[in-house]
Amino acid sequence: MAKAPKDDIFTKKTFETLSGIPLKEIYGPEDVSNNSKIQQIEDAGQPPFLRGAYKGMYRVQPWRIFILTGAGDIEEARNRVAYSLEQGETGFLAECDMSTWLMYDVDHPDVVARKKDVGWYGAPVMSLKDYKNYWGNLPIGDVYCHTGGVLPQMTPFFISCFLALLDERKIPIEKVNSTGQGDFFISYLSMLHPSLIPPSAGLKLNCDAIEYTVRNAPSITPISMAGNNIRECGANSYQEMAAILSCAVDHIEHMLSRGNLTIDDFAYAIGGINLSTGSDFFEDICKIRAMRRMWYKLLSERYNAKSSKSLRLRVHAIPLGSIYTFQQPLNNIVRGTYTVLSAILGGSQSIGTPSFDEAICTPTKLAHTTALRTQQILMYESGVTNVVDPLGGSFFIEALTDEIEKKAWDYMKEIENNGGFIKSIESGWLHNEISNESLKNIKAINEGERKIVGVNCFEVEEEPYQFEPYKPNPRTWEIAMKALQELREKRNTKKVEKAKKNLFKVLKESENSMKATIEAVKSDVTIGEIGEIYRTVYGCWDAPKIIGL
Repeated sequence: MAKAPKDDIFTKKTFETLSGIPLKEIYGPEDVSNNSKIQQIEDAGQPPFLRGAYKGMYRVQPWRIFILTGAGDIEEARNRVAYSLEQGETGFLAECDMSTWLMYDVDHPDVVARKKDVGWYGAPVMSLKDYKNYWGNLPIGDVYCHTGGVLPQMTPFFISCFLALLDERKIPIEKVNSTGQGDFFISYLSMLHPSLIPPSAGLKLNCDAIEYTVRNAPSITPISMAGNNIRECGANSYQEMAAILSCAVDHIEHMLSRGNLTIDDFAYAIGGINLSTGSDFFEDICKIRAMRRMWYKLLSERYNAKSSKSLRLRVHAIPLGSIYTFQQPLNNIVRGTYTVLSAILGGSQSIGTPSFDEAICTPTKLAHTTALRTQQILMYESGVTNVVDPLGGSFFIEALTDEIEKKAWDYMKEIENNGGFIKSIESGWLHNEISNESLKNIKAINEGERKIVGVNCFEVEEEPYQFEPYKPNPRTWEIAMKALQELREKRNTKKVEKAKKNLFKVLKESENSMKATIEAVKSDVTIGEIGEIYRTVYGCWDAPKIIGL
């Protein structure tokens, strides 16, 4: 028999959002600022883009279904991505193994020590040949795709591989819509791995890719600041918003300091971000709405941007995997549904969905398909695409949108008072802030103040549903190792060494590294070899001490 909570949540005396914003019992016109009164709000597609990034929104173009996919060896991962596209996914985000993230080849001692784990999270990609085998057999010219490269240190390698692949297949760059990542939050706030290059070096590499793609491949958005990753670490909603904007400021300032491009030349290249949706349905709707207005204010007021492409923020929403539970995993389908719905009502351009087995394993085919169907049912059956910003004008929604925006601006000032985004990472200040927030949330759950169905209320002694967890091909490491050995045997050693020396020289002289990286990947220099060059030139990050770790 399921155990009901010991105390009733409906008898509590104070009400607030998960970010700690107090909530009234009922809202009226007096709670809405003059700027947010419905008579004052511009339509979607008009500055400050509160009601939506584009006119007509889902009436004109439905959101993109863009779910993280792929694990095992390259063939296995590619087949899962292809399956998802066959089932109606409208973009693909192909994942790589942790060895690729760390810029290690699979014969690196750290990878050999965990070779049984290789492939559990994604496919190992070490070379342009591997990239072609993975991405090259997918319809990159026909659907929106992620170029690969989760961390800043991966950005030049994956953008270079993507451009080399387009060149080889003679796909016009203007035909391709794609996004990279180069995310600081997962790199420097959650991983804290000793092989990462310092944050300042990661910023430089991201900006190399921005500068190069703006000039040579403007249809590619080379980076995407993934606020969902700081939320997964424990940040609240307004901390997530402020951190994204602060990260954007450091990128903008670095780009402007180069003196080669104006703000309207490159702002679009950083104006696609990831925002989380989690357990607070209305707060997350308001967060997405407020974030578009904040972006507009930041770009127009601080940087005097004029182009609508610069001023219009595009949002990829990702429901938080951390709210999914291993207890009673089918409950996660419901969690996935309401978090996707909040992303829709907030006006996101694309949405990912974790699978119901997220807390247990890499998604099984059944769980992945269910996540995909969740979005499709909402898109085609629920009627949510019929009206733009359907909650706009609600006294509660507009008041909460204003309040979370104010909180985010205030927290952004705190980050700036601590030296800005990069400095606050290097000092450990931001880590400790997020760690404190995380510990507060854990305490609330452990003490039963915050209810999680199946975890601290309505628990069952025996799980009602059992399934076989996903397991990748156990030979993934062997397959990758064989591919690496064959590459090394067949490649032109002189070309490899020349390209490596050139990349080293360019990095030492602080030039834009993209042309040298493109030359390197075309010469079959591996990601591990490029990683070693980075670590030689920049050193490795000395991560700060974090409270609670």
